[in-house]
Amino acid sequence: MYKVKVSNDAECEIEFSGSDFTINGVGGAWDKIVVGKNRWHILKDKHSFSCEIVAADRINKVLKVKVNGSTYNVKVKDRYDELLKKLGMEATAVQKVNNIKAPMPGLVLKLMVAEGDEIKKGDSVVILEAMKMENIIKAPGSGTVKLIKVNVRDAVEKNQVLLELY
Repeated sequence: MYKVKVSNDAECEIEFSGSDFTINGVGGAWDKIVVGKNRWHILKDKHSFSCEIVAADRINKVLKVKVNGSTYNVKVKDRYDELLKKLGMEATAVQKVNNIKAPMPGLVLKLMVAEGDEIKKGDSVVILEAMKMENIIKAPGSGTVKLIKVNVRDAVEKNQVLLELY
């Protein structure tokens, strides 16, 4: 059983069994044709759907799905996510980011945080120049900047630690 939330719509429960499925307890059958990697053509009750998974965030279990030309964000929860929720723990809360690393070799152009700063997931922390392009490095999680391990104009290697968090 999966709980699925499409964009900002209500959450629904989906169960699969071969070519049959139920959505919130209502059953149905469908035909699926694999068109390519992450692409399907689905037939259901004389309706045709062209489906493609455009992007997948496996950590947060969010898919960007294109159906007949329209794009949707789909949040998927499985039985383990539900168990963690019942126990009072969220799966993403268990993950702690301790370091922010350079995703590529380059030159540090600007530090956008200072030691002791509180940062949230998605905050811009460093601007890194690589191949004549400026790349904004964003925080993958929340925390407090413990130590800045680079200076402006430092050359860094891929996966080199830029910031330590606690």
